[in-house]
Amino acid sequence: MSQAKKNYSRITTASLLEMKSNKEKIAMLTAYDYTMAGLVDQAGVDVILVGDSASNVMAGHETTLPVTLDQMIYHASSVVRAVKRALIVVDLPFGTYQSDSKEALRSAIRIMKESGAHAVKVEGGEQIKPSIERLVEAGIPVMGHLGLTPQSIYKFGTYTVRAREEQEAEQLLKDAILLEKLGCFGIVLEKIPATLAQKVAETVRIPMIGIGAGPGVDGQVLVLHDMLGMTKEFSPRFLRRYLDLDRLIREAVGEYTKDVKNKNFPNDQEKY
Repeated sequence: MSQAKKNYSRITTASLLEMKSNKEKIAMLTAYDYTMAGLVDQAGVDVILVGDSASNVMAGHETTLPVTLDQMIYHASSVVRAVKRALIVVDLPFGTYQSDSKEALRSAIRIMKESGAHAVKVEGGEQIKPSIERLVEAGIPVMGHLGLTPQSIYKFGTYTVRAREEQEAEQLLKDAILLEKLGCFGIVLEKIPATLAQKVAETVRIPMIGIGAGPGVDGQVLVLHDMLGMTKEFSPRFLRRYLDLDRLIREAVGEYTKDVKNKNFPNDQEKY
């Protein structure tokens, strides 16, 4: 007999731990602006990630590296104003936490104070331990990110699956255990073998959110623009498109343009 799901009026980090304990999957999506964030929240998503993927889908950059702290705060502030239920997590952008834990704290404090977001996300394991420690000690909720870490793309040189080899897989598991020990409330696992992701989820008590990590984790995350079919050049195996907004938007704009050109818009009912 299945257990009834709890109706959360507001999602917190404690809610996510409870959801994992109750074997309820966690739904997470990105959002970067007021209008889309409101729709995502009203649809019942548990976690909204204001991702540094804004660098790609909002600004047109090739990687996530160019997005700045000020830009992340701008996007996060827009999202916060729209959201009533979901937990809002914001990526700390590249260069704001990797080498200096004091800079990490200053950056995270700015995000929390200026945007009103609930938590921050950082990429990496052992190498960023001092930054995570300082953030957690300051009372800032931290989500980790292991596997394919886009801020390190020039180090990897490719977006292929990570941790296929035994040594890297063992290190990823060690890093996940470390992030839990340091006080992270959850971890994103990106583009790693499904068997490894499931092992990590079963080993570590905090929620594991997968993207290209198979079904054996505690939740899933996708980039909103990818999931809605607004981006066509990006087609990894793990992406399921729930709409074809690329086509629908182009058709709608085309119809509008044609109506304007043909003097069919506005008509008599659309004027004052």
